[in-house]
Amino acid sequence: MDEFNRMTLNEIAEAIPDGALLGVPADYSGVPMAATRALIARGARDLRLYCLPLTTIQGDMLIGAGCVASVEAAAVTLGEYGLAPRFNEGAINGSFQMRDSTCPALHSQLQATEKGVPFMPLRGIIGSDIAAHRPDWQVINSPFGNEPDPILLLPAVKLDVALFHAPYADRSGNVFIGRRRELATLVHAATKVFVTVEKIIDTSLYESEASAACALPAFYVDGIAVAESGAWPCGLTDVYPPDAEAIRAYAAAASSEAGFTAYLAELGLAPRTAA
Repeated sequence: MDEFNRMTLNEIAEAIPDGALLGVPADYSGVPMAATRALIARGARDLRLYCLPLTTIQGDMLIGAGCVASVEAAAVTLGEYGLAPRFNEGAINGSFQMRDSTCPALHSQLQATEKGVPFMPLRGIIGSDIAAHRPDWQVINSPFGNEPDPILLLPAVKLDVALFHAPYADRSGNVFIGRRRELATLVHAATKVFVTVEKIIDTSLYESEASAACALPAFYVDGIAVAESGAWPCGLTDVYPPDAEAIRAYAAAASSEAGFTAYLAELGLAPRTAA
């Protein structure tokens, strides 16, 4: 018998409020594409995406569907499949706010929340155009030492919701994340956590030291939905590869607004209409 809060994809979509600061993983960390389609289906709006550290087709689809108010990321791209067309057009026409960042900065801000401190220091961004356009970041002189020593302070970020896809969970609600330790950081910095999985297994992930090291404890997770091939067309590490043909087809369709709308229609979805 399941000991966790089993949800449907639609219930997870309903539990993520409009305007939420939503933490999402990169394409190598378990992209929750089935849940993303459910968010589009419910007409989610004004989501503020916090990408750890980038987003691909997930972010592009949400932007194109009119669900996004802002994006904080190191990159938004389809990688080897080309540019992210709905992101590019939205960035040009100003349909959402882009908050440029870097991989270390995005991790550091969540790590500050994880550690319960108000900020995290970082060096490598000092002097860059990125820092110059982030008024929420501050450069101070290090209080240690006698010589001038500038250090950048990044404010802690507390996510409203973290959402990702994983290979499986056990019946106690512990989730397998394997080597993807960045997912733990995402979760530790979130108020609510929802996970989609390929399946539920009967064996406890805490039965052995080896599997326990790969597990996210159930007490961090607010709900789990089973979604077979839930990362498609993205891949899921050690489970299935990306569907290259499907991603290329998306890139071609999404190169125009009409093509993107037709792509959504094939999935039984539609862009959100303006209020």
